[in-house]
Amino acid sequence: MARNIPKNTEKTKERNPSQPISFDFNIKKILQSEQLHFVLGILFILLGIFMFFSFSSHLFTGDADQSEVEDDLQSSIEPLKKQPKNPFGLYGAKLAHLLLFRLFGWSAFLLVPILLIAGYKLSFKKEILPLEKLTWQSLFYMIWLSTFLGFFVFMLEAEEKWSNLCGGIGYFINEYLYGFIGWASFFVISFVLIVFIVYYYKVDTSSFATTEGENDNIAVATPENEATEDNIAEAKNIKRVRENFETILAEEEPEEELAIDREDNFDEANIRPFLPPVVETPITKSNNANKGPVALTIENSDDIPEIIEDFEDDAPLEINESVNDELVKKFGLYDPMLDLPHYKYPTLDLMKEYDMGKPNVSQEELKANSDKIVETLANYGIGIASIKATIGPTVTLYEIIPDAGVRISKIKNLEDDIALSLAALGIRIIAPIPGKGTIGIEVPNKNREMVPVKMVIGSEKFQKSTAELPIVLGKTISNDIFITDLAKMPHLLMAGATGQGKSVGLNMILTSLLYKKHPSQLKFVLVDPKKVELTLFNKIERHFLAMLPNAAEAIITDTKKVVHTLNSLCIEMDNRYNLLKDAGCRNLKEYNVKFVNRRLNPDKGHYFMPYIVLIIDELADLMMTAGKDVEQPIARLAQLARAIGIHLVVATQRPSVNVITGTIKANFPARLSFKVTSKIDSRTILDTGGAEQLVGQGDMLLSMGSDIIRLQCAFVDTPEVEDVCEFIGNQQGYDSAYMLPEFEGESEGGGSEKSDFDPSNRDQFFDEAARLIVTHQQGSTSLIQRRLKLGYNRAGRLIDQLEAAGIVGQFEGSKAREVLIKDMETLERHLKSL
Repeated sequence: MARNIPKNTEKTKERNPSQPISFDFNIKKILQSEQLHFVLGILFILLGIFMFFSFSSHLFTGDADQSEVEDDLQSSIEPLKKQPKNPFGLYGAKLAHLLLFRLFGWSAFLLVPILLIAGYKLSFKKEILPLEKLTWQSLFYMIWLSTFLGFFVFMLEAEEKWSNLCGGIGYFINEYLYGFIGWASFFVISFVLIVFIVYYYKVDTSSFATTEGENDNIAVATPENEATEDNIAEAKNIKRVRENFETILAEEEPEEELAIDREDNFDEANIRPFLPPVVETPITKSNNANKGPVALTIENSDDIPEIIEDFEDDAPLEINESVNDELVKKFGLYDPMLDLPHYKYPTLDLMKEYDMGKPNVSQEELKANSDKIVETLANYGIGIASIKATIGPTVTLYEIIPDAGVRISKIKNLEDDIALSLAALGIRIIAPIPGKGTIGIEVPNKNREMVPVKMVIGSEKFQKSTAELPIVLGKTISNDIFITDLAKMPHLLMAGATGQGKSVGLNMILTSLLYKKHPSQLKFVLVDPKKVELTLFNKIERHFLAMLPNAAEAIITDTKKVVHTLNSLCIEMDNRYNLLKDAGCRNLKEYNVKFVNRRLNPDKGHYFMPYIVLIIDELADLMMTAGKDVEQPIARLAQLARAIGIHLVVATQRPSVNVITGTIKANFPARLSFKVTSKIDSRTILDTGGAEQLVGQGDMLLSMGSDIIRLQCAFVDTPEVEDVCEFIGNQQGYDSAYMLPEFEGESEGGGSEKSDFDPSNRDQFFDEAARLIVTHQQGSTSLIQRRLKLGYNRAGRLIDQLEAAGIVGQFEGSKAREVLIKDMETLERHLKSL
């Protein structure tokens, strides 16, 4: 039955006949549209096909079509006497005649792959081969090959017969060269090729020599030390597999090269629109404030480098190369990514382009601020020797060097007076700046610069980062893109008042990891008491999320489930440590290297361990509802979980001592604070003030050890996160999320069988578990779980039955239970008596 719709439920706007029709015609939007790119790409592909068949036909029909083409070129009014034999008619014949006969000869075929690959890239956003590199190579070889072939055509005087071979350009170049140097023109042509190869491919003497160290690396993958082409290729393939999972055999640059000097040349093509104007004036010195104006030096240069804040391990990891040669030769190194061989990493086009507009700080603003700082300090009798400005996206850092004899505390006490003179939202004084003999005054910019996620994710240093868990947070106050490794933090505590960018910061961490890691290498445990912040990541459940068995959703929102999940992670931690103990490894990296080299047997419970990142969006709510039940497992994970690849990111909007307790705080060396409401909150999270002086909207302080770094968090919008998750979620994934061990609380079972032993109700694995416990003399639930491949609940019930039967002792906290029966003969007699 049709539903009756009342009339006039919506007001319809009628256009006035006298009012002209306006069209919203945006050229920029049209040029950037995906539809236009797709159409142009198809056009390029068709043009490449048209060109290929026209050229191919010209090789056979060019002589027959030449008279018709030349007649048409001389007079386009008169009709042709006969149609060309080229399958694409007159225009196909004219195009082939122009490019093959008159210009480049057979080498004009090199234009075809340029058009085809360019069209494919435009239409489908995928690059078969590097387009820019292919274009330059094709253009050079097209001209050079035409000249090279033209030498033989000219010397043999075969231009009438073989003119298509070299084209007009190749012939006339040789004619010109021969008039000067004769036969020696052949050496000139050859020399041009050598120069191109040397400079374009960066060939030098080291390319023809193999160093001793390189021979050692090749010997890892070959039975002999002779570096043949096949052996080198095999060795490089093995190194590539190790790089993907361990990043320990990668060709690493020296540490000092990770931080690029500001004067080094840098590819500015992608970041040029975001650079502020640069002005430099010489530094002048004065003995006191009354000797004249202090000149301002603006630190930032045109080249904005990117730095990585990485922390090296205490000792480099050395790989024992005594791999299982037989298995490696038969199957190759183990590659966990083969579980999802067709997985594709998210692409940059999922991120938005932002119009950055004009630079955020003018030279006049810098000069005015520096003059006010100098004037304010002079009013209190403090002379300034020099002042230097470094422009950042949110704040500008003014570094001052006071005259000799000025106490630093005197300048620090003038923080409010300087803020008053500058009419700033809030300034922060760093006295002194660590590692420098200067005092820093951070002044917020009047016009802030947004840091787009596409710019930082697409930066060269992030794309080439070899960190285990690389995260890009944003920009420093000197406009450097800041990248660090979550695996070396190893846990992060975040805080910030409502609306200051905390959720965007969490999304930035998650997005960074999604862009760099394969689903086989990383799993997330997401805890979201607010139930709305992390729901977007439901789409990647079968790729990146971990969950409890039989749980309804992978993202945990119920407080009771949070407690179970945290305890389940503790069980996972204990299980992993047991596997590391059996494998003789100190950490996850060493363990996975052994597994990749097929030195660990999966039949004994070993498997490739992915990293697990636990993210808690609101700790305050959990502490209010669960308290100690949440605090204890978080503290235990923070203390022990680093070595086995479990890392925590915990966020809260209320950084009070009731939420961030001493137990939790002591185990989180890395702290990140957005703007907070009071100095007390700042000291709670950072152990120092300063966070209350931040200007909000992603402005943050990162504390790692004794260093505090001010950053502007990159902005990632909700639709961008949704697009990334949808891109991943639409691909083939695992059958389910990564399953964590089972856990039951004391009130949910597991304790009913401890008092009396009932032989008729004992588990079918009871005898086998008893023999296992007595053999290893270790009363451990995880041992039963791992060796008998049982769930945690069932293994716990077996331990309770063994206790009731008098085989193991009582529960003793973190210690393993005492085994009461010491040999197998006594056990067998005891089992028969039961």
